[in-house]
Parts: sequence; C-alpha cells; structure tokens
Amino acid sequence: MKGIIGKKVGMTQYFEEDGSVVPVTVIEAGPCYVTQIKTPDRDGYSAVQLGYDEVNRRSNGTPRLNKPELGHLNRGELQLPDLRVLREFRIENPDVAEGEQIKCDIFQKGDLVDIVGISKGRGYAGTVKRHGFNRQPKTHGQSDRERAPGSIGASAMPSRVIKGMRMSGHMGSDRVTIQNLEVVLVDAEKNLLAIKGSVPGARGGIVVVKAARKQRRAEKK
Repeated sequence: MKGIIGKKVGMTQYFEEDGSVVPVTVIEAGPCYVTQIKTPDRDGYSAVQLGYDEVNRRSNGTPRLNKPELGHLNRGELQLPDLRVLREFRIENPDVAEGEQIKCDIFQKGDLVDIVGISKGRGYAGTVKRHGFNRQPKTHGQSDRERAPGSIGASAMPSRVIKGMRMSGHMGSDRVTIQNLEVVLVDAEKNLLAIKGSVPGARGGIVVVKAARKQRRAEKK
C-alpha cells in the first residue's frame, strides 16, 4: 500500500543536481503501524487502518489514552504502542498484516501524491477576506459601508435568502486535499518526505499522504 500518516514540519528549499531551486514542504512521515484490516464480510468495506504519533505515558506510568483506545491497540496477539492518531485508507486487496510497520520508504522520488490536512483557522472573516469580494465605493456619502457585502435579499419571488449565499463567517479549519504533488526527496533514516509545493495546515499539523488518484504529471515549462 502507498499511504502514510505524517506531521508537517515546515517549508524549505531543495537544490536539484542541475542547480535549480525547488520549494518543498518537509513532512515527518511515519513510522506507522497497521492497527486494523477491515474486510467486506465483517465491516462492509475493505480498508487498512494505520496508527501514528506514539504518546508517552505519564511519570507515574498511567497511559494518556482511554481504555477503549488501549483495548483497540492491544487485542489478542496484537500489542502496539500508545498511538494517538488513527486513519483509514481504502484498499481493495491489502498487502499488509496487522501489527506491521509502515515507513516513508514506500514512496520514491518522482511519485505523485495527494495530501490531506486541516487548513489554518482564520476565525470569523468578512466577505472580502473569505470570498474575495470587491469593496464598495469610498465616495458618494458612504461612511461605514466600504467592506460591506451589500444586498443579499431576493425579490418577491422567492422572497428569501438563497441557500449557499456567500457571506461572512468562520474561515479555515477545513479538511483540504491537494492533489498531484511531487515527491522530491525521501529520507528513510529520518522518516522525512520533501514534497514540492505547499501542504495544507500549520506546522505540527497531522497530514495524510497517499498515492495520487489522478496520475497526471504536469507539463514542465
């Protein structure tokens, strides 16, 4: 399988052999553990569940996870560390076993990947920042309407505000997927992936890296 959970480290530059500079996002990918394999007969669908981000226990030895979480990671012959993050990857025919460790070396330089993360939260934002609206005229007597969205109502029919109207509100903190990003560097010893371009989320945020669904290589200009 080509899928792993990681943590965004930040952005930097990578120099190719020809001297060209590539802006990259560094991701600390794995190691992950296969915590569960779901089958159509038992679960109704086929998937592989991975666990990531081992949590240290308290100074007195008590775990930071609750009993259901610990029971899921330690059942039968399966004995795994205290993993804080669990994610599923839909795979028709899993080629891994429960308890197996997944590292970033499943990817190679040049692979195209899709990255899923939670975008940065921007709080309550107006229409200019949130949707790119134009401002109102500064002249003709207006005093406090410069960044106001303007009228949103409809006429007598249907005499209501249409659903989905772009208005001010909470911005960011959404699940975002960036497709067809190129893997520039794989460092298996340090569990690092360098991805060309930007990745959603803040530094330290959890991201999911998986093989691109739309295998389309962008034309190099």
